[in-house]
Amino acid sequence: MSQDATSESDLQTYLESETRKPIWQQRKVLIGIAIAALALLAFLLWGRGDNGAQYITHEVEQGSLDISVTATGNLRPTNQVEVGSEVSGRIDEVLVDVNDSVTRGQVLARINTDTIDDQITQGQANLNATRAAVTQADATLDVDRAQLERLREVHRLSGGKVPAKAEMEQAEGAVRRSEAALASARANVTAAQAALDSFVTNRDRAVIRAPVTGVVLARQVEPGQTVVASFNTPTLFVLAESLAVMQLRVDLDEADVGQVEYGQEATFTVDAYPGERFPAKVARVDLAAGNIAETSETTAASEVVSYEARLTVDNADGRLRPGMTGTASIATESTGTALLVPNSALRYSPDQGEDSGAMFGPNRNFGPEQAEATIGVGSRQTVYVVGDDDELRAIEVTTGRSNGLRTAVTSDELQAGMNVVTGDRADAQ
Repeated sequence: MSQDATSESDLQTYLESETRKPIWQQRKVLIGIAIAALALLAFLLWGRGDNGAQYITHEVEQGSLDISVTATGNLRPTNQVEVGSEVSGRIDEVLVDVNDSVTRGQVLARINTDTIDDQITQGQANLNATRAAVTQADATLDVDRAQLERLREVHRLSGGKVPAKAEMEQAEGAVRRSEAALASARANVTAAQAALDSFVTNRDRAVIRAPVTGVVLARQVEPGQTVVASFNTPTLFVLAESLAVMQLRVDLDEADVGQVEYGQEATFTVDAYPGERFPAKVARVDLAAGNIAETSETTAASEVVSYEARLTVDNADGRLRPGMTGTASIATESTGTALLVPNSALRYSPDQGEDSGAMFGPNRNFGPEQAEATIGVGSRQTVYVVGDDDELRAIEVTTGRSNGLRTAVTSDELQAGMNVVTGDRADAQ
């Protein structure tokens, strides 16, 4: 019995050990796989490359470098009209709504004309009264002229004895007074006619009509609302003459405005259509800055100076809408076919070793902006290529235009396809 018990105990111990064994084996396998993956990754990152593990290089390309200016603005109609009211009164009817197409002369709204109609009636009555006064003054003048003629005839027949001189002067004065009264009456007719015409014009203006053919962008009035025309004309509607051609108005930075000119091609994007670029063309660049009206020198000095540019946009399909924010890229210059090197290659210096870096150039006391300033058009710079013996060879180049990432260069030694050094591999770690 004891031998059977011992055998069963040994068997149980063996089975338990066999059950645990795959768990330890699995952990070892996972650890081995992880170590192998790390080793492979280290080899791919540091153990290979065109020029060993010491330098970071970039191939010199040959092509055209397009220089562009980026600016942001909003889309607007080419001709946007604000329709207001020149008369005061209650709005009786509003006949259009937002997005409605309208034609020139179409009625948009009507203002109540009860008060204006009363003014027209009163004006017509005043005109009739002044015309009657003209008739009366004309008749009085005829009587006074006839009286003067009779006195003159008597004076002639009597040989100047009668009538008396005073009586003749009185008759002549009466004629002059009648002539003046007639002229005054006729002037009153003109004034009354002008007042009546003004009332009639106000009644015509109470009917709000579209000044252009286009589409309603905004409606700012409702039936029953009272509008008051004072010094500022109240805006009732905003119309766009046409949305088939629009404008993108962008603000150009002071440093970029000198590069932008009439007729330059551009593209822009809007958030409504991600990844899609729309064509445009520069139609105008303002001569004056946007803050030219600023009177405070302190405030003006603290503000960013910008200039507005208007880009013509074709919107025949109607996808673009007024108010959309567009980011435009204006093509200002093209270098033509040239050798292109990354700017980091122009800033690299092996003299500083790891301290040189690929970001700050030969002197680490310079910031990126200061280092970039040394890469001016026409300046002589030095780039480095790795020779067959893994030694650096300096090549002098003359810089051209740059887009901030790459620079066009000319050189007797540098050729397309060469690999220029942009940094030390140790810096990349």
